Amino acid sequence: MARSALLTVMVNAAFKAGKSLSRDFNEVENLQVSRKGPADFVSKADLRAEQIVYDELRKARPTYAFVMEEGGEVSGTDGQHTWIIDPLDGTTNFLHSIPLFAVAIALQRGDEIVASVIYNPVMDELYTAEKGGGAWLADRKRLRVAERRHLSDAVVATGIKTQGTSNDGLQLRQLNHVNPAVAGIRRSGSISVDMAWLASGRFDALWEAGLKPWDVAPGLLMVKEAGGLVTDYAGQPGSVWNGQIVAGNETLQGALLKTLKSVQ
Repeated sequence: MARSALLTVMVNAAFKAGKSLSRDFNEVENLQVSRKGPADFVSKADLRAEQIVYDELRKARPTYAFVMEEGGEVSGTDGQHTWIIDPLDGTTNFLHSIPLFAVAIALQRGDEIVASVIYNPVMDELYTAEKGGGAWLADRKRLRVAERRHLSDAVVATGIKTQGTSNDGLQLRQLNHVNPAVAGIRRSGSISVDMAWLASGRFDALWEAGLKPWDVAPGLLMVKEAGGLVTDYAGQPGSVWNGQIVAGNETLQGALLKTLKSVQ
């Protein structure tokens, strides 16, 4: 796969931030950490990585706007393009020395996500996607969602929110309904990794709610370009902004969505 100039800019920013995260990961016990909410942390590593991504993208496309997990919104003069950034998706994993986290970057043009990068620096796995150009691992392997057709054969991913957050009761009821219907449920701790692994066929389907735009945007395009279907809990096309996703190949996505709709 030949990268476009735009995707090259994104990959370079992710690599540079990933290098910084790798250094911090090896000295995680020395990091300064703050609590944003229940089991919601931010470290100096998040802030450093976000600043690196911001600086690299701002230098390359100075007129584009930004939506960032830590830095919030920064307006641009372009009017059509917005970078959506999670500099460290999987902070709790990171702070516990669990090597499942990612730098996640997406570009929104108008109402559409048109390019995305998800990079796990510890595993050195780079996932990229461009609208109409497919989803790729390391520029060499074209990604396709798994072809399984029965939930009973499927490994399904989700995020399990901390108790005390919104909809935690609903989530537990969903787990009780989905668990006996599938081959297994996995919780990686990084929604970007989950969606990249769904696009690559490692996971067969996933669902989660309570998500932010930077959680959804990079993986949304990745799954679509790998042939997957993404909707919200109502079955409407998946949006970066409504915080819900149900995803998989068309058959499994439909079966999982039907199961979730039966939970009150």
